[in-house]
Amino acid sequence: MNQEIKKIALLTGGGDCSGLNAVIRSVVRTAILKYNYQVVGFLGGYSGLYKDEYINMDLKTVSGIFHQGGTILKNSNKDNLFSYRVKDENGIYVKKDVSDVAVANLKKHDIDALVIIGGDGTLTSARDFARKGVRIVGIPKTIDNDVPATDITFGYRTALDHIVNALDALHTTAFSHDRIMTLEVMGRNAGWLALEGGISGSADIILIPEIPYDIRKVADRVIERYRSGSKFSIIVVSEGARPIDGDVTVKKIVEGSPDTVRLGGAGEQIAKVLETLVSPVTGQEVRNTNLGYIQRGGVTNCFDRMLGTRYGSFAVDMISRGDFGKMVAIQNNKMTPVPIEEVVGSGVVGETSHGGTKMVNPQGDLVTAAKGIGIVFGD
Repeated sequence: MNQEIKKIALLTGGGDCSGLNAVIRSVVRTAILKYNYQVVGFLGGYSGLYKDEYINMDLKTVSGIFHQGGTILKNSNKDNLFSYRVKDENGIYVKKDVSDVAVANLKKHDIDALVIIGGDGTLTSARDFARKGVRIVGIPKTIDNDVPATDITFGYRTALDHIVNALDALHTTAFSHDRIMTLEVMGRNAGWLALEGGISGSADIILIPEIPYDIRKVADRVIERYRSGSKFSIIVVSEGARPIDGDVTVKKIVEGSPDTVRLGGAGEQIAKVLETLVSPVTGQEVRNTNLGYIQRGGVTNCFDRMLGTRYGSFAVDMISRGDFGKMVAIQNNKMTPVPIEEVVGSGVVGETSHGGTKMVNPQGDLVTAAKGIGIVFGD
């Protein structure tokens, strides 16, 4: 045991997801019950670290939160303290490195180690704080399940449950009206949610970022199903899906965020084009549903409660061993530490870099199995 450790802190950055509170609970309970550490929680991600907004955490603080989605510590996905938006002396907003303020706040509170829970952007800043001498342990978080070096991230399985429930509901309407239903789900760069959710939810067509689609082949499949007697079709669309001759569908640009581009509308766009191709032949209408933030919220399922518990407890064990500058990963169902730079890369301070997003393999077992049972990817 590392006897130098007396007090630790944690924060949750990026978007919310189910399982965050399970991780928080596990960190706090392990720290107090196993190691007798004091625990501080910074509020609103890196914003709280900069503004020195925090709460002292004890067993009562994390009582009753195990099942809750979201995070009691709140999230922010716009606060990169190495390139932070502040006003200069002329009242004009400029980007400034304010990371030293955060480091000073940690020292002021005698924080010996910091647990940072987040995805690519959050972990990139974690890497940069580690370079400044802060004792960091990272925990990967994203419902997209695209963080490299780890087999699965918490929140993913709960998001899949929401997708499957939505598909089960859409099936009844699609069948009743002989209609084509598209469901847009999250997945900017990787199609895990659409792929596993679509297979589990009996989708007929799945469109993911890794396999650019030909909309005419999609239309051909829908028409083929209609003529064979299956007069409805279910299509699952990743928000990052793109046609073979086009690009992703951008909803808006958000300045100040590590990822300024916000995707959205792929499902609606596909529905509009598909109807022009299919309706003249079959008379079918196409309707789109964007599941949106429903995928992030709600009660955390059993799997993610257990996974979050494993992640949080192992992170504190890493602190006790002095195993810093690393992220907790799960590989072959075993918890293991991996250097954060292997996850996000070793790029320029303040800039989000990628160690290599974990993508769906178009020739992998899942896609092969899906095609084997008749699911079409538009390729």
